[in-house]
Amino acid sequence: MNHPQADQHMSLDHVAALEARVSEYGRELALLRERQSLDTRFLANISHDLRTPLTAIITHAEIMRDEILGPVSPRQRDSLTGIINSGRQLLEMVGEILTHARAAAHQIAVDRVEFSLEELLESLVDLNQSLIDRKGHTLEVDIQPRLPRVFADRDKVGHILSNLLGNAVQFTPDNGRIWIIVRTTTGELGQFLLVEVGDNGIGVAPEHHELIFQEFAQVDASTSRQHHGTGLGLSIARRFVELHHGRIWLESAPGAGSRFYFTLPVHGEGP
Repeated sequence: MNHPQADQHMSLDHVAALEARVSEYGRELALLRERQSLDTRFLANISHDLRTPLTAIITHAEIMRDEILGPVSPRQRDSLTGIINSGRQLLEMVGEILTHARAAAHQIAVDRVEFSLEELLESLVDLNQSLIDRKGHTLEVDIQPRLPRVFADRDKVGHILSNLLGNAVQFTPDNGRIWIIVRTTTGELGQFLLVEVGDNGIGVAPEHHELIFQEFAQVDASTSRQHHGTGLGLSIARRFVELHHGRIWLESAPGAGSRFYFTLPVHGEGP
């Protein structure tokens, strides 16, 4: 024989138990979010604090290399050049960590302006030309005639291009071929620019295409890997592309080189 009052009592107990578990999960979630916020603030603070001494080290090494404080020997100049190059590499890595921390804290805003992508590419190529020449690479830039001006955040687009071009230079064996192609295309949101940065380097296996866009990802995670970095460059590039309502993707295979593509809105287009 059923007892309605007993069944109701059990039901109320069950509801109370569920409410207690939900409340507990809510507290745990709040704690995790607080810890994540603390981690993000720590990364931002430590990255910011590291930039000042690193910049000072690079500046003093440049002063000595340029013999402002007196003559140096060729061996000393080579050593100072090594300090400068390593310092700049470390400063770039710290900058990536700081950018990641700001993005995680939703402190990244898009400042759209109208500018020439062709002019931006010219300046980036000039900055990388010495390294390109040193590795014996051939760089080809193919830009569609009468290219529309871009309506985007110039600094963030520069960061995207700098990362993709830097990766192409780094992961392509000496005397390789690198290219940049820019064309207009039409999508659901209107007219866009399609940018391709390609190389005939080592390539990336298909199963790693999504991995390399993830934060802190390394295809070769061993301590003896040849190429080092934070693993944040491509994840930041993807975040910047998506902030412009664009898309970034990779076509690649081991030994067949890599071709990175991304889209950008032209003037007057995009949300």
